[in-house]
Amino acid sequence: MKHTEARQQHPSLYLDVCYRREEPCLPLHTSVALFLLSYCKCKSFNVFLVSKRPGSALSSLRSHIPASVDACELQAELLPRLVRCCRLPAVLDETGRSCRAGLAVVLRHVISRTLEEDPSRNDVRALLGFKKTCLKACAEVSKWTRLCEIGIPSAVEEYLQSPTNQYPPPPLPILTLEQRLAEPVKVHNDDKIRRQKLQEQRKHEKIESAEGRRDAELHSKPAQAPQVPDGLELRAALARLSVEPVPAPTTRENSEIRKVRTTDLPPLEHVFAEGLYFTLTDVVLLPCIHKYLCCLQAHNASGLHQLPHLLRWYSRVQEVPGVLESATACGMTLFAPHIPTSGPPEPSAGNSPTSPVEQEEANETLPFVGGPRPTMTKLKENGIEAVFAPHPRPGWTLPWDSLPAAINPNEGKMSDVRADRKRQQLNNLVAAVTQLARPGHTVVDFCSGTGHVGIVLAHALPDCQVILIENKEESLVRAQSRCTELGLENIGFIQANLDYFTGPFHVGVGLHACGVATDMVMEHCIQAGAAFVVSPCCYGFIQNAVKFTFPKSKRFQETLTYKEHMVLCRFADQTAVQLPPERRLIGKQCMGLVDLDRSWAAETHGYSVQVTTMEPESCSPKNNMLVGRPGRQH
Repeated sequence: MKHTEARQQHPSLYLDVCYRREEPCLPLHTSVALFLLSYCKCKSFNVFLVSKRPGSALSSLRSHIPASVDACELQAELLPRLVRCCRLPAVLDETGRSCRAGLAVVLRHVISRTLEEDPSRNDVRALLGFKKTCLKACAEVSKWTRLCEIGIPSAVEEYLQSPTNQYPPPPLPILTLEQRLAEPVKVHNDDKIRRQKLQEQRKHEKIESAEGRRDAELHSKPAQAPQVPDGLELRAALARLSVEPVPAPTTRENSEIRKVRTTDLPPLEHVFAEGLYFTLTDVVLLPCIHKYLCCLQAHNASGLHQLPHLLRWYSRVQEVPGVLESATACGMTLFAPHIPTSGPPEPSAGNSPTSPVEQEEANETLPFVGGPRPTMTKLKENGIEAVFAPHPRPGWTLPWDSLPAAINPNEGKMSDVRADRKRQQLNNLVAAVTQLARPGHTVVDFCSGTGHVGIVLAHALPDCQVILIENKEESLVRAQSRCTELGLENIGFIQANLDYFTGPFHVGVGLHACGVATDMVMEHCIQAGAAFVVSPCCYGFIQNAVKFTFPKSKRFQETLTYKEHMVLCRFADQTAVQLPPERRLIGKQCMGLVDLDRSWAAETHGYSVQVTTMEPESCSPKNNMLVGRPGRQH
């Protein structure tokens, strides 16, 4: 009983168990989370290994679980409801109403909890990188986060599944990382380090030159070119990880070094994945790269020569204090790799590791010329014009005067004018959602921010379950505080990127989801067969993404190129109140055309979609609202 009570005092961390050749094993995301727990010496979580098969898997996995981690086994069907809606890993707080899901979000939370317990852990704080932004950008919009959080782990998992008698080439994400590690790095305020490097190089060149002349005199052999030692970057990186403050060097570069122009200073080489310093990215990559290199060394050792920079990174990571100990605790025996002296040939343009979408974006580098009129004329000649449906509930409004204060937008740090416009926006979305939702339904507020939409819906729909999804922790903390003040019980919170939410729901809502976030919300709703009510924003940020490209609908694809569609998106942002009326009208028409393309794409999945204008139009320059019903139901 005491043990159970003690476990209830901490948030719960849920980690996946998978099966390979009928044997239980830990997927890489689980291995990464356990490695970080070991490195941080963090004991702030109740850890559960989640298995989808009956029977115990814990005993056979014990050697891969650090002794400091008190892990229990749990069957997947016993997961808490909020956790079942998410991909693992996931953390559920002590209240059971707030969940964090996704590898990067969970790992950053482990770091946060560790620092709460022990603020002196400078080595752990350094994992968050410059301005604490390491892996903060979501994988849907950041190619780097997508590569580290999804691309490399998935590629290695697939590689480990391949038969041992086959020798496939290195996966594309691995080659992308190899190329990244070969590039010079640019870090904040690196001028001083680069001058120190130049000073060391010149000093070493003098020593090598003197030794070369002496050897030549003694042996009558020509002097060899001086070899510059590699080590300044690594020393600077390791010094930053010290628990104790590192005193600044007392020596100053000589005047000759100080006079060298910045552009003539030697570049800094990659030491770790993000450049000079050991960060959370290296923690994510180490278990993945270790398993890949072990498999490659066992079955295709000759393939190692293609990855000299990756091997050098793997060797350097082992020099970080605590890494070897933590890896051993997780059942990883890191080895000293043989690093080839010469790297592989530079890839040709045709072999560059870029996706077709990235290649298309690279080809569309020409600046936009002219305005949107030629594109709009081209659409009109093909029978395509923006069409706005009547408002579903004109004049409807929430009873703001009788609602609790914590529901009102002006309860926060918002001016009266802005709060009034926000209330008008909420009137429009709530009016549409309340027509679609039924008792017992689950309503998801995507990109919820501080919860203006979701909190109103939870209050207006007491017989529905409302879930707020947001990837910014600070925003969700504020939303939770407001819900606690209101005493709302039919609401849950998930800090995650959209792709990590997998649960069923009936209505999805998004107010001013920026750029492609609107398309991600619609895609999520379509996959779940749910109705949607979305108000797009930041059309100028629209660009091709992993899951979809623009234009989206067949008719638009047959009429416009990607570049022409981007013209519409750029000018759709020209709706600010300070602009001339004619220009705002053109911007509104561009908004309507972009959203018409979105609605037609959704209709191919059996949806009935209406594009309407929120009332009053002055409530926002981005006043379009798309209401979609599955199954062509009106």
